[in-house]
Amino acid sequence: MSIHLFTFNAFQENTYVLANGAGQAIIIDPGMTDEEEDKVLFEFIENRGLQPILLLNTHCHIDHILGNAAVIEKYGIPFYAHEKDLPTLERGAAASMMWNIPYRLSPQPTKFIAEGDRIEFGEHSLDVLFVPGHAPGHVVFVDHQHEMVIGGDVLFKGSVGRVDLPGSNKEDLIKSIQEKMYALPDHYVVHPGHGPATTIGEEKVSNYFIGANYVRF
Repeated sequence: MSIHLFTFNAFQENTYVLANGAGQAIIIDPGMTDEEEDKVLFEFIENRGLQPILLLNTHCHIDHILGNAAVIEKYGIPFYAHEKDLPTLERGAAASMMWNIPYRLSPQPTKFIAEGDRIEFGEHSLDVLFVPGHAPGHVVFVDHQHEMVIGGDVLFKGSVGRVDLPGSNKEDLIKSIQEKMYALPDHYVVHPGHGPATTIGEEKVSNYFIGANYVRF
């Protein structure tokens, strides 16, 4: 399986495309703001001969859902998210007004996913972990075969997700990182919703906010 990164919108949000050997693709957190950004993603998919089969949201903050409508209109694929983030998704229009960015209204999820679910992807699979705190319905997708995590806005290189947004909770985020993220093997690579990739082990040792033995916020 291969992973492809695109950085879109004013928030510099990371959109991911996972592709398997059969040419199927999963799109995660599409952040395209307009037709020009749509074109970047869609041309990549078409030039690679990929067939999108699923749209996933780690969570539904505005910067991670800006391209949901375009992806679903283009490919007509199912859309999965956690039920507890439905209120976040439904605040999308209000959030776009607050940030003064265009927003194409996201469809509702076709299926709610939860902790313990496994998303089959050809010969590969993604395990769902529920990691609230930055958003009430935040999940991450763990690929144990390839030893990586699509992590959304929970854990960044040297930082963590914001907890000053509607529905966020500092204590929940700390618990999610310490009990879920840091329970993964140290060598697992985290592909976050913003910024560069990191590893679980690196963040345990050096993360300014939540290292192995300290919490700074």
